Amino acid sequence: MTKDVSTAKVCLLAGKIMLKSGAETYRVEDTMNRIAAFYGLENAQSYATPTGVNFSVDFSAYTNFMRITTRSTDLHKIAEVNRVSRKITAGKLEVDEAFMMLERIEHAKLTFPAWMQIIAAAFVSGAFSIMFGGTWPDFIPAFIAGGAGFSGMIGFDKLVNIRFISEFFGAFVIGLLAVLFISIGFGSELDNIIIGAVMPLVPGLHITNAVRDLMAGHLVAGLSKGVEALLTAFAIGAGVAVIVGFL
Repeated sequence: MTKDVSTAKVCLLAGKIMLKSGAETYRVEDTMNRIAAFYGLENAQSYATPTGVNFSVDFSAYTNFMRITTRSTDLHKIAEVNRVSRKITAGKLEVDEAFMMLERIEHAKLTFPAWMQIIAAAFVSGAFSIMFGGTWPDFIPAFIAGGAGFSGMIGFDKLVNIRFISEFFGAFVIGLLAVLFISIGFGSELDNIIIGAVMPLVPGLHITNAVRDLMAGHLVAGLSKGVEALLTAFAIGAGVAVIVGFL
């Protein structure tokens, strides 16, 4: 295995982990280029999109490509890859050591367990219902609806593995519980309960990344992430509208 091939694999693996974890495409390309430059690859060319990453050296006859099929939000892994990148540029890691560290990061499960995410989503939902003008009687209904909706989204995503449908189902559960709570007198404002409960489903990171990529000149990645965020917002709105529309 030549040095160029080893370095290309390190760059591709770093880019793959960052893209799958929800990093901006310009940050992915910058990290790959910095690693390549330190290891002596001249005029390294990296190109990242939300669904794939390309890497080539100078005007070479071949291009390394890696497809990204699934994406999530894992800021911890992004931070770990950045830490490895800083060690590389500081001269503390050889190519093989960097590759092994990145492999460990790729296979590590650094996200919080599902039950903890559901509890956090429940508290966030209740807090947002108060923040958006709700009263304390709306806190508990939003707490329950938000936790149940987020739980339904996670569970349905494991069954179908289509993010749009799972988000629609999560919003559907939230709308159903919110209407049920109001009908039995548990809570005071339907709007505040629903608004607070859907906040954990809102694609805030996707919108932020889309804007940052557009500002950095990555038009294809920015537009695709923006469309993805719009589809998520549409799924949330449609899931709630199916319930509320029948009132």
